Amino acid sequence: MEDFKETPWDRQVYGLPTYELIRPTEENLKRTEQLTGHFTVRVHPLVSKKLLHRYGFYYCDTLIEPICRSDAFQPIFDSRVSVMHAQTTDHLVQFCLDTFKYDRFHRDFNLDPEKGDIRYANWLQSLAAEGRVLTLKFEDISVGFFAYRENQILLHAIGQAFQGQGLGKYLWSAACQMLFSEGYQEIKSSVSAANLAIVNVYRQLGFSFKHPVDIYHKYRPAQL
Repeated sequence: MEDFKETPWDRQVYGLPTYELIRPTEENLKRTEQLTGHFTVRVHPLVSKKLLHRYGFYYCDTLIEPICRSDAFQPIFDSRVSVMHAQTTDHLVQFCLDTFKYDRFHRDFNLDPEKGDIRYANWLQSLAAEGRVLTLKFEDISVGFFAYRENQILLHAIGQAFQGQGLGKYLWSAACQMLFSEGYQEIKSSVSAANLAIVNVYRQLGFSFKHPVDIYHKYRPAQL
């Protein structure tokens, strides 16, 4: 099943087989009718979704890729902001709770949103074990995190108590600057197009947006 990539980290959270469908041919879509589990497929926004709907897939999100070269970066710094590598995630896991409302695992009506929080908390801890998590601080108070691997920003959040205060552009400026200081000439991420708050932060800092992709899910629980 080379066209079906298993995602064991998701299976661990949701308790059923989980797959990423690499090539959504009609043959592969038919095969999902014989399997139990949760399926994800990524398709270009302009590709017809007729077959996806025929075989039980439903829309969950559109992702876009913010991308910025060092010579286009327009940081907005604030002296009250600091970032540092996290030695532990104990104080950061709380920022995964009820934060990722725009992501596909929370928007999928077949999935428990609390398990979505667990999924991201697990991912945060995994990245921290690689030394790839930054603590975001404002006035020496931890307000969020920023996780990355090489030049790819993978996971980030600001705690709910600190949202809506205009801190994002300052926190992201400091965190992105740290990545550029590691020698990367370009950094990029992946965000939900519906999350206008973070889209606007990236836009303010000089990022452009590329490679939109629609995310479709299918849910086939075990038959009782």
